[in-house]
Amino acid sequence: MLYTPAFASLFVANLTIVASFSGFFLFPLFITAHGGSETDIGLLMGCFALASALCRPWVSEMIDQIGRKHSYSIGSLIMAIAPLFYLPLSGDIADFFWPLLLLRIIHGIGLAICFTAIFTFIIDLIPAERLNEGIGMFGISGLVGMAIGPALAELVIDLGGFSAFFLCATVLAGSGLLLHLPVKEIERPPAKTSANISFFKLLIQRKHLLIALMTGVFGFGLAATGTFVAPLAEQRGIDFISSYYIAYSTAAVGIRFIAGRLADRFGEAGLLPLGISLAVTGLFCLPYADSSTLLLISGLLFGTGHGLIFPALNAMAVRGEAYEVRGKITGIFTGSIDGGIFVGSLMLGLIGELAGFPTLFFCAGGIMLIALPLFLLRRR
Repeated sequence: MLYTPAFASLFVANLTIVASFSGFFLFPLFITAHGGSETDIGLLMGCFALASALCRPWVSEMIDQIGRKHSYSIGSLIMAIAPLFYLPLSGDIADFFWPLLLLRIIHGIGLAICFTAIFTFIIDLIPAERLNEGIGMFGISGLVGMAIGPALAELVIDLGGFSAFFLCATVLAGSGLLLHLPVKEIERPPAKTSANISFFKLLIQRKHLLIALMTGVFGFGLAATGTFVAPLAEQRGIDFISSYYIAYSTAAVGIRFIAGRLADRFGEAGLLPLGISLAVTGLFCLPYADSSTLLLISGLLFGTGHGLIFPALNAMAVRGEAYEVRGKITGIFTGSIDGGIFVGSLMLGLIGELAGFPTLFFCAGGIMLIALPLFLLRRR
């Protein structure tokens, strides 16, 4: 059975954690409000993703060793406490840049633990014959969280400023911590392979390396949408910034009701090129976005692409893999996304400062296109 009380508890827990995290898509506004530049935005947003990516080998090992639930408890506790440490920051960004950088790193590690643990946790609970459907439907929790987070953050910032937003982020992440506590892990099955195989030995296997590369360029595209849409909209005087994220999440949720079962029946490989093409088109639309309507259209395109890409790549990565290495494989998958987000945030921040937002989004779309030849190489 797929839709159990445990599935529902983890679904809502992930939703609240993602809402807490995705509210920080508007964190560039905090940076610019304190005198930061596009490069500062790239560094401070990117270091979050870099920390999340670099800690994955150890996080993955922890999840396979101490269990999915204990690991998620640690991660969600960090996610709940970290926003409180943003509260004392005031003045020019130069006055607190290095403490903020350290805080972003710790915050990123918390997210890495949460994402890797909960996706490993839920994969254990999904019947193998419904893997695409289960991953896709569970992923809706993250997409809804991505819609709620920025919209709620924008409202809270308008009403109470950034201090109220940081408190709101703590409440959301704390809810995720409490919600997962009743869920029990499955009994550990007999080992099918050596639990001692390392994260890096798995990474260099052809299957996982190609999926990691495809996932990395997907993360590069996510860096553009997660970091630079809000500053673009602010620069162009677009009032309802959250229209992009609402459209994005709505499209990504809607497509999953169709795509998951089709992928389980016919294979996820058939849907992946379509998802990549739609996401790239959405990025190529952003340079022309000068109103909420165009922002919404771009969000719909990228969101539909995301809704197809993420579960397909995740299912490819974990299908047929043993319980005792799933944490590491999920770590490779989620870490590749974060690695792509870090490189994208840093490179696109520099491109945006030197050449402007249109060039930034065209470059992001061009990098994402690399996923298509990688996909063909994997199939061969």
